[in-house]
Amino acid sequence: MELFYYLVFGGLAAVVAVLELSKNNKDRIVTSQPFNSFKNNYLLVYSLMMAGDWLQGPYVYYLYTVYGFSKGEIGHLFIAGFGSSMLFGTIVGSLADKQGRKRACVTYCITYILSCLTKHSPQYKVLMLGRVLGGIATSLLFSAFESWLVAEHFKRGFDQQWLSFTFSKAIFLGNGLVAILSGLFGNILVETLSLGPVSPFDAASFLLAIGMAIIMSTWTENYGDPSENKDLLTQFKSAAVAIASDEKIALLGAIQSLFEGSMYTFVFLWTPALSPNNEEIPHGFIFATYMLASMLGSSIASRLLARNTPKVESYMQIVFVISSASLLLPIITSFLVTPSKVKGGGITFSGCLQVLGFCTFESCVGIFWPSIMKMRSQYIPEEARSTIMNFFRIPLNIFVCIVLYNVEAFPITVMFGMCSIFLFMASVLQRRLAAITDKPKTEVWTDMKERDTEVEPLNVP
Repeated sequence: MELFYYLVFGGLAAVVAVLELSKNNKDRIVTSQPFNSFKNNYLLVYSLMMAGDWLQGPYVYYLYTVYGFSKGEIGHLFIAGFGSSMLFGTIVGSLADKQGRKRACVTYCITYILSCLTKHSPQYKVLMLGRVLGGIATSLLFSAFESWLVAEHFKRGFDQQWLSFTFSKAIFLGNGLVAILSGLFGNILVETLSLGPVSPFDAASFLLAIGMAIIMSTWTENYGDPSENKDLLTQFKSAAVAIASDEKIALLGAIQSLFEGSMYTFVFLWTPALSPNNEEIPHGFIFATYMLASMLGSSIASRLLARNTPKVESYMQIVFVISSASLLLPIITSFLVTPSKVKGGGITFSGCLQVLGFCTFESCVGIFWPSIMKMRSQYIPEEARSTIMNFFRIPLNIFVCIVLYNVEAFPITVMFGMCSIFLFMASVLQRRLAAITDKPKTEVWTDMKERDTEVEPLNVP
């Protein structure tokens, strides 16, 4: 393996270690023992769930190429996953609110295990079924678990500030440390032990089964709106009304869709971007490096969320601008660096520069997750939390499906350019959200002053 990969990985690891070891009392939150037990249980389950997801990440595209499918056919498989998440996500989210979030989390485990099993077949239709199941599972992963956590946190009477602590730790572990270990473990299974690209999916099934057992034995059930007289259509209407009537929720949904749409497109694009001439790149190790960068971002976010200033609505504007600039790097290098036409070999100089840019983007992803979780916990009503969160995923899935459907029609630089534009749009909307959240205090004070000056004195006889 080339020295470059070790240098980037080691440099990121050193920065993360310094940030974590240099935390002072201002960067820490004092909690209680019951909360710590609750938090640790959730973090264990969440880490297992994310490990089941991350083990698959670096090898989905690679597995399909091993089976002999073209980039266009692979794009259609990815579309099936995102389309499934779009079509069924809101339904499963509403069922989670009505039938129980714990049941939804168990359903995630079962659905994703079945999706992993389909990877053993080289048949296109079977793989397509697996993508559909994976899309449903993804909707549950990014709605049911967070909804269960928020509801259970407040049901047990814990301080609201402690919720940010759980969010940042979950991302630090689940989207950081666990993702790194998953990438390295997957690399060992595929490269070192030569077990083939399907072996990470088998390992993922095993971890998901363990997590499901813990959920079933230790979690209690909670609901959004358990009233029996509300059907799914009524829940959809209530969620839509909540989004339409509250500009903060609508803006939050648009911001999430723009960022996550770009992020999921990046998941598809980074492999062909780094190996345009079939260069030999260590997928698992590069993936682990990205996750270490995400871990760096979550470490920064934990410091920011532990303090009252700057507000999350403010610093996220900067994060979106940086992420937008980082995905412009493939376009910049295509103009400034002469592209290599040599087939095979190691990563090129252009590829090295892009890896650095992609690591910057992943650091922004690490900041994004706990920050968006914090904002969702503040703005989204509890009774329809899962439903609304999956409503947010509809536009992002449409965006990703359109991009992937046209993946062969446009150069890869155009795709990165589109993602960069959407990320910049997210920063503009975030600026608007920050302005709205600061407005109520001023408006209330102004209204009170106007009432005091307008009210005439009473004539008391």
